[in-house]
Amino acid sequence: MSEEPETVSEALAGPDGVTPDRLLHTGASDRPSPEDLVLASGRDLTPENLDWARRKLADEGRSAIDKQLP
Repeated sequence: MSEEPETVSEALAGPDGVTPDRLLHTGASDRPSPEDLVLASGRDLTPENLDWARRKLADEGRSAIDKQLP
């Protein structure tokens, strides 16, 4: 994963160090990728795990990743 978003957030944070709401993202409007699901589940990015994630996303949709996150 890239560290660019943190760098951008830090650079654009206000004087009190708080990141503006416009830079915060929950991902609720994005379609999760198989890579997202594999990483959220704490697994390694292997072909087998990516296949598992593709099947899970096809069966469960976005709720597959929601189940992995606190």
